[in-house]
This record gives sequence, C-alpha cells and structure tokens, in this order.
Amino acid sequence: MGYNIFFESNRHKLGLDEFSVARVIFESRGAYKVKNTNGEYFAKITGKQMFRASGREDYPAVGDWVAIKELDNEQAVIQNILPRMTVIKRKHGDKSRLGEKDKTQIIATNIDVAFIVESVDRDYNLNRFERYFAIARSGGVTPAIVLNKTDLISKKELDERFVQIKNRIPDVTNILTSIINNDGMDDLRKYIEKGKTYCFLGSSGVGKSSLVNKLFGKDVIKTENISSYSNRGKHITTNRQMYFLKNGGIVIDNPGIREVGLTDMNGGINDFFDEITTLSRKCKYVDCTHTHELGCEILVAVKSGRVDKEKYSNYINLKKEAEYYEMTDIEKKKKEHQFGKFVKRAKKEFKKFGHKDY
Repeated sequence: MGYNIFFESNRHKLGLDEFSVARVIFESRGAYKVKNTNGEYFAKITGKQMFRASGREDYPAVGDWVAIKELDNEQAVIQNILPRMTVIKRKHGDKSRLGEKDKTQIIATNIDVAFIVESVDRDYNLNRFERYFAIARSGGVTPAIVLNKTDLISKKELDERFVQIKNRIPDVTNILTSIINNDGMDDLRKYIEKGKTYCFLGSSGVGKSSLVNKLFGKDVIKTENISSYSNRGKHITTNRQMYFLKNGGIVIDNPGIREVGLTDMNGGINDFFDEITTLSRKCKYVDCTHTHELGCEILVAVKSGRVDKEKYSNYINLKKEAEYYEMTDIEKKKKEHQFGKFVKRAKKEFKKFGHKDY
C-alpha cells in the first residue's frame, strides 16, 4: 500500500505507536474512508483536530497515512496525519469548511508519479503540460505525460504532436494511449510498479477514469461521453479515490480540473524550466525580470532561437502568477490599490481629451 520507513519513523517520533495506521483512500466533504491490512473503515477526524486546523492542508487528503483508533462496525477515528513525503496542490478560491477562502487545495499526497493526461482532439496544449509539471515538481512528484485518444487523429498528426512534446519538454516519459484500440495500454501497465502510487491529472473529458477502468479490465468508475453542446467533460468523477491494481500498483483518479492555479511553486517552476533558470544566473542584473532589460541572457537566448518563444512566454506567466501568490495579503492590497489609482488617473486623462466613454 506504499507504507515505508519514512512513515514508520515519523509515527514513532509523533508518539503514535499505540494506534493502527491506515491510508486515506476516499474523501468527500469531511467524510473519509481509510484502508489497512485489517480492512476498510469509515472514518472521521476529532474535534480537537478541527479546532487546530488553520487551513485545508491540516485535514486528511487522499493518499495520506493516518493514525487511527479502530471502532466497532467498520468505523474509525483519525487521531493524526503522518508527515507527507510528497504533495500535489493547486490554488483554490472556494470557501472551505473553515468558513474562509483557502489558498490551496490538496489534490493528493504521497504520490510517486503524476500522469498528466491530455487528449489529442480537444485538450492538447503544451503550456498546460508545463503548468502541471511545475505543480508536480514543486511537490516532489515525478510527472509523466499521457497523450490519450490517439485513435481520433491520423498517424501523421500524432507523430507531429509527439515531436512537439519532445522538443518542448525533453527527457520526460511520454505514453500515447487509446482505450478504443488498446494502443499504449501495455506501456502504461508496465510503467506502474508494485507499491508505488500514481495519480491521473487533467481536464474533464480527457479520459482519466476510462484509463483507470482499462487498467482494471472492468468499469470501476462511472464515465460519460463528452457533452456535444459544450465539447467539455461532464465531471463524472466528483471525488478523489484510490484504487489498487492486481499488479500491486496504486492509482488515484481525480475530478477534472479546468483551471490549474499555481500556489507557492517558484521552486517547481525553476526546477522544471531549468534551462531558463540556468541562463537567468548569467543576467547582468540580479533583479532582472527577463522581460526588457539589456544584458538579459534569457532574452538573448530567445532572440537567437536557443530558447523556444512559447516556452519562455509560459515561464514568465507562471513566474508572475507564483510570485503574486507568495505576496502577503497586505502587499496584494497595496498593489491593487496602486492599480486602482492608476486607473483613476487614466480616466481623468481621457476625459481631458473628450473621451466620454471612459
């Protein structure tokens, strides 16, 4: 189930030896299902944990190892969450059970590999791949690409997409799959190792749940076709859930994500865009923004073609987004106030010239 010396040593350090350990395999609105060698339990957290929680990250998430007190009737109480080896999270603006806006949403924890899934027909986007990769790397998770629904385009088009990915994102595992003709499914199965945990990330309708069903050889997850009206997925998977394959591999299916907001992920961006990060150290100015300065090594590399223009543009956008997230609330309010003053000045200037529409 993925338990190792890291978790066991931390259980001892936290003084939780008297409790059993279990893994969170399902979570929905504060209701949990946990699993260990004794079986599965419906679990809840203690009121003390709720009181101490300062944000969503203090609550259990799918993939977590937790110390539990086993009760009768397949019930359990979660006493504590063991420290996480890895975590995948994103910016999230919905109101939490704490009544406040959480800055982050935990997608899954203790993941070894994140399969970033895109479909060739409607979802293919290199910038989105890079965004997911930055999120995965920042949490210590190895990303891999699954380009799905390859039966929907010609071999020539597929080869072109494959070359684009390899040129833009080199040295990364790429698996091309189709559940219709089984292409790539053996490659996907071989990649999944016993005792390791894998999660499927991507937009609605890219085929994440269908891939999991195919790995099982039966329908364990409900799926539906893409909406013909909006050409979007229908969010059939509404909760995160962990599944155990016959070969001992562990997979997590996730609801579709239409917007992937970055959190505190400057480290993940720097790691993923390592070529650009290395060039930035050679810039003339320490505080170079890499957008207009003379002596900027990155701009020179972009102009000469050594760095892909689209990759550079995505890097700048992601860095700005991550830096904004890392600002304190006071800094954000100050920045927004300054922008508001700028807009007011601009309106006055337009009025001077008779532009009544402003």
